[in-house]
Amino acid sequence: MARHGAGTPFLLQLSLLLLLCPGGTLGCASVAVGSPVVPLGSAVTATCTIQSELCHGLEQGKVRISWMLDNKPVAGSQRQGPGGTEVSNLTLPRFNRTQARLWCCVEWNGTKQRVGMAEIRAGYPPAKPLNLSCVLDLSDYGLTCQWEQGADSHLPTTVTLKCAGSRAPAVTGCTPQGGHSRCTVPRPLLQLYREMEIWVSVTNALGTAESEHLCIDPMDVAKLNPPTLQSIQSIPFQTDCVALAWDVAQGTEHMELQCELRYRAPKDPAWSLVSGIVGRAGTAQRCGFLFGTQYHFQMRCRRNSASAYWSEWSPGRNYTTHEKAPTGKLDTWWGARPARAGGWLEVQLRWKAPRWYEANGRVLGYRVTLGPRRRGRDPPTVCNTTHTHCNFSAPAGTRRVYLSVYNAAGESAATEVILLERKGQPLAGLWAVPRDSSSLRVHWEAPPAPVAAYVLEWQRVTTEPGHCSTCWQMERDRAATTALILYGIEPFQQYNISLYPLYKDAVGMPVHTTAYSQQKAPSQAPKLHLRRISKSEAELCWEPLPVEMQNGFITSYTIFWANSIADVASATVNPSLSSFVIRGLKPSTLYKVHVMASTAAGGTNGTSLTLVTTVLDDTEIQFLFLTLGLVFLLLILLLICFQKNERMKEQLWPSVPDPANSSLGKWVPA
Repeated sequence: MARHGAGTPFLLQLSLLLLLCPGGTLGCASVAVGSPVVPLGSAVTATCTIQSELCHGLEQGKVRISWMLDNKPVAGSQRQGPGGTEVSNLTLPRFNRTQARLWCCVEWNGTKQRVGMAEIRAGYPPAKPLNLSCVLDLSDYGLTCQWEQGADSHLPTTVTLKCAGSRAPAVTGCTPQGGHSRCTVPRPLLQLYREMEIWVSVTNALGTAESEHLCIDPMDVAKLNPPTLQSIQSIPFQTDCVALAWDVAQGTEHMELQCELRYRAPKDPAWSLVSGIVGRAGTAQRCGFLFGTQYHFQMRCRRNSASAYWSEWSPGRNYTTHEKAPTGKLDTWWGARPARAGGWLEVQLRWKAPRWYEANGRVLGYRVTLGPRRRGRDPPTVCNTTHTHCNFSAPAGTRRVYLSVYNAAGESAATEVILLERKGQPLAGLWAVPRDSSSLRVHWEAPPAPVAAYVLEWQRVTTEPGHCSTCWQMERDRAATTALILYGIEPFQQYNISLYPLYKDAVGMPVHTTAYSQQKAPSQAPKLHLRRISKSEAELCWEPLPVEMQNGFITSYTIFWANSIADVASATVNPSLSSFVIRGLKPSTLYKVHVMASTAAGGTNGTSLTLVTTVLDDTEIQFLFLTLGLVFLLLILLLICFQKNERMKEQLWPSVPDPANSSLGKWVPA
C-alpha cells in the first residue's frame, strides 16, 4: 500500500507534463481575442477552442473549459464546436486594466490546468504634445526641440520629431531617447535662413496625434553665446554717468544684434534694466548712478528678431562709482544738563548715520562744532568721532551746535542742532503691541498742539543699568500716530519705550510704556521663605523675580500647599505682592508648599518648602506660661504663710516627744 501511494503522485505529475509539454499543447488549445489592444473601459471578447484528441489525457471524458483573468476566475459559455472540438466564448463588458493575461483552463484530475493564453492591453489614443519650442545651437548648428508630453496613454508609444523644408518632403528629424521629451535635429537635415515646418508625432496602437506645427527659420531661434564686458568707467568725472564697452561673442560679428544691460547695487531689491541697445559691438552710456556705490553689471544679446532667443547673461563685472561729499541732513537727538562745575553745559548728542544713497561713499567720520563754518574761519570742534554719538561740554547758554559728516571726497553741509528745553505738553497716551518676535508696533494719541516730529526711544530693562545709544528713531510724519520698532528687539525681553513730541520751540515731556515682543513661561519661580508660623497659619514671603527671568509680564503667583494625606489647596496672589498668609491649617501637621509664577504664555513651578504647624498658638503658649507662673507663685506664697503661722504648723506638723527624755528611760537599766 505504501508503494502504491508513493507511485500515484508520480503518475499525476507525468500526465501533467504530457499535457503541458510543447508536444501536448501544440494544437491542443487556441485562444483568440477580438483585439489584443482595446480602449480602456471597453468590452473584450475571447474564444477558446479545445481539440481533445490533441490534448494528452483529455481524450476521454467531458472537457470543462473555464477562464482566468490573471489570477481571477471569470465566467464564460461553453458549446460543442465542429470536428469534435469544445468551444468557450467569453465577453468582458468593461476592461479596466491597462494590461492583463487571459487564460483558458481545463479541468483535469480535479484541478484547473492552463492550456492557452492571450495578452490584452488597454489604454487611450495618444494625447497631443504641447508647447513645442526649438533652439539652434551655434556651436554645432543642431536644432534642439522640446515639448510637453500629454497624458499617459498606458500603451507602447512611438514619438518622432518631424521636419519638412519648403520644397522637401517630411522626414524624421530625431527620436527622443530614454522617455525624454526633447531631441536634436542634426545640421544636415536643416535649411538655414529658410522657413521650415517642425512638429511632433506620437503614435500607438489606437491612433496618432500631432503637435501644433512650428514654422520657423532655424537661424531665428539661434541662442547666441553671451557678450563680454570689456571696461566700465565714469564719464565725465563728477557726474552720475558711466560708459561701458563690450564685445560680442565669437561667430556673431556679422549679425545684427539687440542687447540688454542690467545692473544693481548690493542693497537694491531688483535689477535695473537698460534695453534697446542695437549694434554689433561698441559702447553704451547710462546715468543716474549713486556716488561711491559698487554696482554689478551683466549683458546679454540676441539676433535682431522678435522670435530670437536671448543669450545667457554675461559673466558679471563689478564697478564702484567715484565718491562725492555726503548730502542731506542727519536725524539728531540730544540731552543737556548743567555741569557740576558752574558755567558749563553737559551735552549728550546722538545721530543716525546718513542713508546709503546720501553717504556718496564710505563715511570716514563725524564732526561737531559750536558754530557754523564760514570762509576763513573754522569754528571750535568739540567732537570728531567715527561713532554716532558724542558727549561733550559746552559753555552755559549754548543753544546750537553743528554736526557734519565727511568722506574721502569732502564734508557735508552742517546740520544745525537746536538744544530745545524739555517743557512742552506731553502726549495723552502711549501703548505698544508685538508685531512679531523681533519688532514692536507703537501707538499714541496725538496732542492738540501741532507737532514738528516725534522721537521714539526704547531701552531693554535689565537688572544692571545699561544704555543703548542707537535705540531711538525719529518720526517726521506730523500726522503719524503709530510707528514700528524694527531694530534691537529680542523675544522674552522687557523694553521701556518713551515718546517725545517735538514742537517748534520746545521738546514735550515724554510718556512711557513697557512691552514684550513675545512672552513665555518664566525661567524659574521665586524661592519661598517662612516668615512666621502658628498652629493654623503660615506667612510666606519671596523676592520678586529678576526681570531677565520673567520672560513676560507676571500675571499672578499661585501658592499650592498639601499635607501628608494629600489634601491640596491653592490660592492666587496679585503679582504686586511678595508675601501671603495661608490660613486654616491643622495643628502639628507637616505641609509642603510651592509657588508658581505665571505669565500670559504659561507658568513655572518653584521648589518645595516643608513646614510644620505648632501645637499651640503664641497667645495660648503665653497663657500657659502665665498660668504656670501664677501657680508657682501661689505655692511659694502658701509655703511662706505656713512657715510664719505657728498654729497651722502645729496642726500640719505636730510636735512628737523624744522617748529618750521620758521617765521610763531613766529607771530602765542600761
